[in-house]
Parts: sequence; structure tokens; C-alpha cells
Amino acid sequence: MHYIAPQIWCAGAGTAADTEFTTALISSNIELHALSTGRKPRVATVMTMLKQHLFRYQGHIGAYLVVAGCDPTGSHLFTVHAHGSTDKLPYVTMGSGSLAAMSVFETQWKSGLNKDEAIKLCADAIQAGIWNDLGSGSNVDVCVITAEKTTLLRNYITPNKREQKMRNYKFQRGTTAVLNEKIITRQDISKYVTVHELSDNDAGQAAEKMEVDS
Repeated sequence: MHYIAPQIWCAGAGTAADTEFTTALISSNIELHALSTGRKPRVATVMTMLKQHLFRYQGHIGAYLVVAGCDPTGSHLFTVHAHGSTDKLPYVTMGSGSLAAMSVFETQWKSGLNKDEAIKLCADAIQAGIWNDLGSGSNVDVCVITAEKTTLLRNYITPNKREQKMRNYKFQRGTTAVLNEKIITRQDISKYVTVHELSDNDAGQAAEKMEVDS
């Protein structure tokens, strides 16, 4: 989850660094825009800033975003693709697990869901992506945005907890056989480089001095 404004958040797919820095940039710009206009930021403004920024780079910034939030005009939900196109729908999915998640939305979504029903539907959709796609992570995070506040539920469901390994993969010294061993002496090194011994006083100034013979 990426913070944009108190009542506007993004869920990101694609290149993690691109989603992180893109949303941080837009979050800074929307704060400056709110201070300049003297009003709360609009979700449509965030969507427009994102699509213009991503379109400028023609898809080379790998950020695929779901933008959601509440503003004085109501609640809004958008998707922003890496090349700058956008969608506004009652339910949206993005990322490699989006097809599995969309199948849950298309079969179970209905108009007028209450809060608990909406959270369960979103959690089921994310879990469909987790179980049917290798790149969709292992935890379910839920963000509930209302006109009054935003509640971020990290690790709302953790279906893939890391368990203790059944075997110990630490091996004792000597387990791997040594096939060949060669000891290089100082005389051998002196054929290629000049070695200078450092006193204890000089050790703090330089770890070693080495001159390569021409």
C-alpha cells in the first residue's frame, strides 16, 4: 500500500521501486497542490497526475496502480496502467494475479455491499491471486477508506506463514571434499607485486600498499 494523501491510497503492481518512487513523487505534488488551492485533494487529480507522469515515459516506468480514495465529491476507484491509460469501474484488479482476482469479483460482487462484505470479497480476491499466481505474494493487506479516516489492516490474512524447516541445512566443516589445494607464498606474490610491511602506527592510515610492477 502506498500513501498519497490521508484519504487517498494506492495499491501497486509491477516494478516495486517504480511504484514506490512514483507514488512518493505524486504524494509530494498533491500535497503542494492542496496547499496551493486551499482544498482537500481530489482522487481524480491524483489519477490525472499519475497518468500524465507515466504516459510521459511511454511505459518504461513499470508502475501499475490501483488508486482509491474519498474526497468531497464522493468515493472513487481507478486503475492506472504503466503506459498511462486509466479505468474507472466498481471493482478493479491489477498485476499478474489480476485474472484470478477478477474471477472472484465477477462472480461475487453486488451493489450495496456493507463494510464486512466488501472486506471479505477483497480478501477472497487477493487470496485467489496468491494461490493461482507465483508472483502475488503471500499475505492479504486491506485498506478501508472512509470520509472520516483510513484504516490500514496489515497482514489481515496470512495464508502462507513461514514454517520451521523439517531438516537442518547447516553442514559441519569438512563435509565437502577438498579436491585441490594450493598455498601461495610471499615469494610467489613478489613476482607480480611489491609488498610493503606496515607498522602498527601506519595501519590506521592505510590497510595496505600495493604497487603493480610494469
